[in-house]
Amino acid sequence: MQLQLPEPSADALSASRSLQALIADEIQRHSGWISFSRFMELALYAPGLGYYSGGAAKLGKDGDFTTAPEITPLFGQTLAQVVAAVLDQTDAQIIEFGAGTGKLAHDLLRELTTMGVHISAYGIVELSGELRERQQLTLIDFPQAVWLERMPEAFSGLIIGNEVLDAMPVHLVVKAQDGWKERGVGYENGKFVYQDRPCESWMVKQIPHPDILPPGYLTEVHPVATGFMKSVADALCAGYKHSGNGGALMMIDYGFPAHEYYLPQRNQGTLMCHYRHHAHPDPFYFPGLQDITAHVDFTAMARAGLETGLDLLAYMNQAAFLLSAGLGDVLLRTSPVESLHYLPQANAVQKLTSPAEMGELFKVLVMGKNIGLPDSIIRSDRSGRL
Repeated sequence: MQLQLPEPSADALSASRSLQALIADEIQRHSGWISFSRFMELALYAPGLGYYSGGAAKLGKDGDFTTAPEITPLFGQTLAQVVAAVLDQTDAQIIEFGAGTGKLAHDLLRELTTMGVHISAYGIVELSGELRERQQLTLIDFPQAVWLERMPEAFSGLIIGNEVLDAMPVHLVVKAQDGWKERGVGYENGKFVYQDRPCESWMVKQIPHPDILPPGYLTEVHPVATGFMKSVADALCAGYKHSGNGGALMMIDYGFPAHEYYLPQRNQGTLMCHYRHHAHPDPFYFPGLQDITAHVDFTAMARAGLETGLDLLAYMNQAAFLLSAGLGDVLLRTSPVESLHYLPQANAVQKLTSPAEMGELFKVLVMGKNIGLPDSIIRSDRSGRL
């Protein structure tokens, strides 16, 4: 299929070709084959050349995609109502992974300050130099904001990740006539190509009822994301042991529980690429210039947290979470009579909560140690669906 997408600039094209050469060399050094996870890791995070580690704009009208905090400050203001209740049970600090332009951090800090909630530190772990610079400008008025190279070994507070898990490298597996194979990447005649090899048994273990899936079924498995969840859970458990105060993890992303993720009809997986606000399925298109994502298996994420010692506090779609957190009340801070200001915000609420937009596909997973959530959130919990 020939993609009809905007042409990159000469500098961008040069950077992409450098990354292609780096990946091709990696393939050659590994006997002509690397896992798709390794390809995705290099395409997104290769130092200086990967999509997130290079210098191109990622978010907003000049980037490739838009996130909820970019749509409206109502998103962060509403999250702050739950964040405040959580922080009261911790060491009153936040760490955000992959903070984008810093818009969510800005809106949270501003709202929490208005509420009189003290935050000792707002740490940001960011791999993109371009985004870090934008974050530092966005948060210039908030001295609590600090940038971290990695997650601390022990932490009591709230950890937030908005659209973070979907950008973690995935392995591809495909069911052949003679069993499951791992779909990796080779390099032939100057192009990246898919190549299948025998599959390690652990890759299929998180797929419910793999035997009933038809030949040709292609999907993703998520060891990097589950490893991340376990590392964060370790830090929260260590923080509780060290300080006696609780800690929580809030992950917001698009995805499904396992029994919906691995449906027979979802037979080509969920892998998707984003380039200049165009979505398409080809990860080999100009590596380094486009985002590559996969939907999140929230059952696997919850299981990883539980196995490491966290409690499953809540799971629901984004619409239910925001409405339970008071999105309607936050919207009504602007009078409907002031239509010039109210209508754009009402339209943003529609985008955040409509099942046809972000309301159903996006989910919120909250896990923690020695933490209680507001009753309004507990009443909307659907963790039984995991």
